[in-house]
Amino acid sequence: MANALAAGHDISSSEDEEQENFAAPLGTSDVPTASTVDEFPDVPVTPKSEHLLKVTTAAGKGYFHGNQHGERDIDIGGTSKSGTDKMDSTTSSPGGSSFRRFPEFFKDFKKKKKAEQESSNLPPSKKRKLEDHQATFQEVMKEASPFNFLLTKVTGIPAEFNNKLSVHIKDILSVEMGELVESAQFNFMHDIPWLMEQYPAEHRSKPLLIVHGEERQGKVTLHEGAQNFPNITMCQAKLDMIYGTHHSKMMLLLYTNGLRVVIHTANLIEQDWYQKTQGVWISPLFPKLDKSQMSSDGITGDSITHFKKDLVEYLTMYKSFSLLRWKQHILQHDFTSAKVFLVASVPGRHTGESKNKWGHMKVRKVLGKQGPQASFVKNWSVAGQFSSVGSLGADQSKYLCGEWLQSMLSAKGVGTLYAAKDVTIKTLKLIFPSKENVRTSLEGYPAGASIPYNIQNARKQQYFHAFLHKWKADKRGRSRASPHIKTYALLSPDSKNAAWFMVTSANMSKAAWGTLEKNGNQLMIRSYEIGVMFLPEYFVDGGEQFSLVEDQSTEATPYFPIPWDVPLEPYTKADRPWVWDIPYTDKPDSHGNAWIPGGR
Repeated sequence: MANALAAGHDISSSEDEEQENFAAPLGTSDVPTASTVDEFPDVPVTPKSEHLLKVTTAAGKGYFHGNQHGERDIDIGGTSKSGTDKMDSTTSSPGGSSFRRFPEFFKDFKKKKKAEQESSNLPPSKKRKLEDHQATFQEVMKEASPFNFLLTKVTGIPAEFNNKLSVHIKDILSVEMGELVESAQFNFMHDIPWLMEQYPAEHRSKPLLIVHGEERQGKVTLHEGAQNFPNITMCQAKLDMIYGTHHSKMMLLLYTNGLRVVIHTANLIEQDWYQKTQGVWISPLFPKLDKSQMSSDGITGDSITHFKKDLVEYLTMYKSFSLLRWKQHILQHDFTSAKVFLVASVPGRHTGESKNKWGHMKVRKVLGKQGPQASFVKNWSVAGQFSSVGSLGADQSKYLCGEWLQSMLSAKGVGTLYAAKDVTIKTLKLIFPSKENVRTSLEGYPAGASIPYNIQNARKQQYFHAFLHKWKADKRGRSRASPHIKTYALLSPDSKNAAWFMVTSANMSKAAWGTLEKNGNQLMIRSYEIGVMFLPEYFVDGGEQFSLVEDQSTEATPYFPIPWDVPLEPYTKADRPWVWDIPYTDKPDSHGNAWIPGGR
């Protein structure tokens, strides 16, 4: 058992110190190979039957629940005999949300927020006004045009970073956006009473459809949370694939003067909108079509990216009567101003034309037809940033550097830019929080409860760690705001430009992106996911790239506000990826706590 760790200890990282319980790191050669050194030797592992976090501080000892989200986007690819992590259906089931089973975590979170408010010399109302600055939401949206890509506001960072391209859920649902008629919320986790508080008072009685994947007790609890709101209707997404989740995060907002689509990365719980980095894409307002413009035998008012058609098809895959109403709403509106591509995943085994409509194969299709010219992006690299890692297999050439990366590296004129055998650490750059990122974050170690990467997978796929880069977002003021956002891009060799960018709910897992079966003739996907892809030519005539450096942008190369700093910063020899089911007692976190999974 760890000794008490006093709050206020130095939490700065040190490149000279080796983290305890870890052996020597991987080598740094360009071509990563599986290390013969076990980077993660035997250490206590959290039992799957109980995810408790034992926090030790100078003030005393107490138990917190180590999985505040239950959002275990873990890919299942085999049996326990082969070392594959299986999700415990009794404790972390796809529909189950451990914060609901462990209400004490909510109490602790709310106590923390109340204490922060009371510690201020200003009343919360006045403090709120000061932190909100002078910028109106409409001004923020004007600044975000034409991409409409924003980050969520973060409590605890300088106001300047929350006033630039930042949004809160109350802003998204505000009356400034329009006079709401009805709405639909698609998500993995819902705190219904909290969600209703985010709607303005005049909109709280409007019809609201909740699309979820809850089952068994999780479904009962969700319905209990909605029992005081007669305007709420539930739609349960079918999860026919074992271990699949309804991980999509989307809002459909119908107004008296149009319809808006919001695709984002945050669960509908207070913690996700508090001190985490999240991404949000807010569509233009899509006006209603005249009846004379509508067609009875097809889709009219679509954009050149086929966003409307793809969204309707995505909703169709739910096979739910509750969503027929929303399909009709979408069909009745003009989506020609949509400039992004929809990239979604739906559970199932997809063959024929359907195989190329979902997951990483949709990315392959879009980039192969509308992506950059292969000659223009020669020697460019894929950047992938995510908050969860699944089982990717022991051979990097099979999935990570094989079918998944081949899709991300697709371009006009060629099938892919690199063969799997030619992939190096310069070709693929993955951004995932290190142990130090989590330890020094605003939330401290509890932030790691939303960053699932288990020790079994970490030991099995050590090649993965050679591609890793730290989470760093100084330019957006969010280096200490733990990322729950998921983003992907194709970067130029100097990291000053991008040929495309994507924000999505999909983490680094086969469950999210899908895996090819039957000699490549079938794509198997377990979960629902949704995201959008930005390509330069749809925002600028003849555009080939976005600038990632604001003062170097031009009319032909507009600045795109990515959420992380470039150039990316590789892990040092002392860095290790965050693994959530092993203890960290060598250094206290930003609140003076240790991380001891399982309450040991």
